[in-house]
Amino acid sequence: MSDPKPQETEPERPSPPPPGSGAAAGREGALRDSVPSHHDEAELATLGAILLDGEALPAISHLLRPEDFYRVAHQRIYEALVALLDRGQSVDLITLADELRSRASLDQCGGLAYISRLTSSVPTSANVEYYARIVQAASIRRSLARISQEIIARAHDDSAEVRQIVEEAERRIFEISDRHQSGSYHAAKEVVSRTFDAIERLYHSKGSYTGVPSGFTELDNLTNGFQPSEFIVIGSRPSVGKTAFALTMAANIAIRQKTPVGLFSLEMSSMAIMQRLLAMEARIDSQLLRSGMLKPSDFSRITEACGRIYEAPLFINDSPDLKLLDLRAQARRMKSHQDVRIIFVDYLTLINAENRDLARHEQIAEISRSLKALARELAIPVVACSQVRRETEGKRPALADLRESGSIEQDADVVIFLHTEDMKSAEREVLIAKQRNGPIGDFKLAFLSRYTKFEPLAREG
Repeated sequence: MSDPKPQETEPERPSPPPPGSGAAAGREGALRDSVPSHHDEAELATLGAILLDGEALPAISHLLRPEDFYRVAHQRIYEALVALLDRGQSVDLITLADELRSRASLDQCGGLAYISRLTSSVPTSANVEYYARIVQAASIRRSLARISQEIIARAHDDSAEVRQIVEEAERRIFEISDRHQSGSYHAAKEVVSRTFDAIERLYHSKGSYTGVPSGFTELDNLTNGFQPSEFIVIGSRPSVGKTAFALTMAANIAIRQKTPVGLFSLEMSSMAIMQRLLAMEARIDSQLLRSGMLKPSDFSRITEACGRIYEAPLFINDSPDLKLLDLRAQARRMKSHQDVRIIFVDYLTLINAENRDLARHEQIAEISRSLKALARELAIPVVACSQVRRETEGKRPALADLRESGSIEQDADVVIFLHTEDMKSAEREVLIAKQRNGPIGDFKLAFLSRYTKFEPLAREG
């Protein structure tokens, strides 16, 4: 008895006509035009490799989404595999079958016989990224073909203005480009030699902290460093300095401690971040740096700062419309390929939830839970910036002031607020309002607005 086929809505492919006839060649050309671009063998090989190797899915999840598969059955199988990964469950034939059964999709995907046959379609998982890129390329071709048809239809609509047609065409094409490039991240140095593991790095930094030191003694004494698997939230009103605080800590960790850091910036480009880091390191007014109004003597300091940053294991993702699933996939790659010990996200409420139909507070709750789960999965701290409510202006913020969702307060292991009653003041109050496994407290830091940098008060000047 032959294996059952997945239930599909697609039409059966006609048998090819005998070769050598003009009619046959014409029908083959028409068939190529009518059937969207796809690659069945690559889809089967990708799914089979994922089932063969538990590390295969994290390696390619940034490349593919369920809709990139042409076959509906393959879309549902991949969607189930991603769901298992996101929940931290093992990925194999048994868990996949249970997941599909719970979604009432097992029979529609061909049943146990079909998913069991997937592993026989590929001899090894070593080439899974190659297979995934074939699937991705076919998906891009289908998207381009669909959008091209829509653009052609618009071009024949005499009631539409040409400028509107051109603008819409550009937007649709760039959407495809952004969709398939959101997984890229940039390294401060392209190749980083990982010569020490986590314990050796902490030992040689001569720190007594069990977590990743922030570089601020008072903060580290209260937290014992940022602990593995913890979700840390930094909250403040706009312009108080939460981005500068996060960047200062990222610089302390990556540049001075030589500890690999992942940085997701949804608001600033990688070049803007680098300009801020150079202003911090060279102690040059950031406004002068942006405007180019520099003195010749400034360049030696900039050169030295560039050298220190170049050697730093700092990895930046500056995708502006990053989806939650893409962020998680990139974080896994940073951990796997660069051994990052801590991740910073600036900032939480700019992340796009997967389900955009949910109410905003439910989307934020989904993002908050996912970042907490990511910290636990990778066993590293995840530090996310978040805005607080407008009502906090002029008073000390409290946990209830975290913007748009009470779930942030619930999910966070540590909540740190920055506060000032005078925006022109060179001091910022740092409030540890929540620490699940440690004390709360407060202290003050100097905010050097010229350099967009935080320093201990004793070093202000």
